[in-house]
Amino acid sequence: QVHLVESGGGSVLPGGSLRLACAASGSTYYTRWMAWFRQTPGKEREGVASIALDRSRTYYADSVKGRFTISRDDAQNTLYLQMNSLKPEDTAMYYCAATERGLYFWDSLAPNNYGSWGQGTQVTVSS
Repeated sequence: QVHLVESGGGSVLPGGSLRLACAASGSTYYTRWMAWFRQTPGKEREGVASIALDRSRTYYADSVKGRFTISRDDAQNTLYLQMNSLKPEDTAMYYCAATERGLYFWDSLAPNNYGSWGQGTQVTVSS
């Protein structure tokens, strides 16, 4: 099992930027994909961005493409999400997740493919 801890959330004005971080520990050797998800009250958890750890392939939801960038620091065992040009509709609780499963990229934003989750960090975009 992988233990994940997110940080970096906060409140920002529309058009602003935030950088989320997710520190991973535990059985990280077997992790094959990591991803960021977000959720607002009453809505299903939505995949935002994913990254394959073996080839560093990335995949983004259409709603964030061109604005968000997922990356990882292997030495620090940390996953990042750089969020630029933030919009009020980006307001949500953001979660990072990890899986040992091999996935096709089009499956990499499906929450049910991930077994390890962090506790979440809140992002609020408001004027």
